[in-house]
Amino acid sequence: MTSEEMKSVGLRRRVAAMLAADDFQERLEEWSQFPARQVINPLFSFIYSPDEGIKGRAVTAMGRVMARMAEEDMESARNIMRRFIWNLNDESGCSGWGSPEAMGAIMADHERLAEEYYRILVSYIDENGNLLENGMLERGVLWGIGRLAQARPHLLKEAVRHIVPYLQSADAVHRGYAAWALGHIKDPASQKYLQPLLNDLTPVKIFEDGQVNAYRISDVAAQALRQISASG
Repeated sequence: MTSEEMKSVGLRRRVAAMLAADDFQERLEEWSQFPARQVINPLFSFIYSPDEGIKGRAVTAMGRVMARMAEEDMESARNIMRRFIWNLNDESGCSGWGSPEAMGAIMADHERLAEEYYRILVSYIDENGNLLENGMLERGVLWGIGRLAQARPHLLKEAVRHIVPYLQSADAVHRGYAAWALGHIKDPASQKYLQPLLNDLTPVKIFEDGQVNAYRISDVAAQALRQISASG
């Protein structure tokens, strides 16, 4: 093994340890200290993790790393965003797993990237846009929109009409993620669509604040309604 290969293995192990750390959320700022170009590829490998907690943390870390990259070299950051978009293209041959979540996290952490790419993320659940027609990937889009809405709800008012149909999806994760996203967008027009979910006791897990949390959909809807009411 060459010295470069050893360095790469060492970096990947360090990334793995940081993603698994009990104090991950408290150490988020450390990710911005990594040389962005070196840590991007290791993070990509963890974004594909079947472990929802590790995947979510890798997506979160990607947001911090990419925000720094965008400040230093905007065109390189755009190339990474294009890589995620290509992964979601049928012609790419990739699964696209984790790509919409990463896009949402990155745009939550960097305003200019958000302004340039938020419409593309929304287009993946727009019947007249780039609808993915893949239930698993649509889960990721809904989560990504929700994560972006936590930081920049003003960009997503037009997305509400595309999210609302997912509140009636047969997929409980769609319903839960859609309600969660609408709560962060805080558009009063979505309240009447959230009300029926107050009787939905189906369990759902949502990654937020560095961990996977378990809820009932009724709880997610109730919280969304409180957020909308409080925004007033």
